Amino acid sequence: QVQLVESGGGLVQAGGSLRLSCAASGRTFSSYSMGWFRQAPGEEREFVAAIAWSGGRTVYADSVKGRFTISRDNAKNMVYLQMSSLKPEDTAVYYCAQQSSARAWNLADFGAWGQGTQVTVSS
Repeated sequence: QVQLVESGGGLVQAGGSLRLSCAASGRTFSSYSMGWFRQAPGEEREFVAAIAWSGGRTVYADSVKGRFTISRDNAKNMVYLQMSSLKPEDTAVYYCAQQSSARAWNLADFGAWGQGTQVTVSS
């Protein structure tokens, strides 16, 4: 059973920074690509960023490119999302997700999800 637990959300002023963390357990973390998604009130959940199992490949949504950085520490079973230059439109619940299959890179196939952490950016 995969467990993903996010932390690090909160209230921040526009232009500020936050680092989200996701602790994973339940299967061999280093074999699975990971991602971050977000969902604003009344909106569909959207992709934010993903990182391959080895950490050697990353991809970002255009809306966060250059401001957010995804990283992972396979020794600690952790994935992070460093968010800088935050904007009010970044306000959302942020979810950590894990690919369904080991050693896969399929941004449409995240099978495990955390409970989410709220990020609120004030103007």
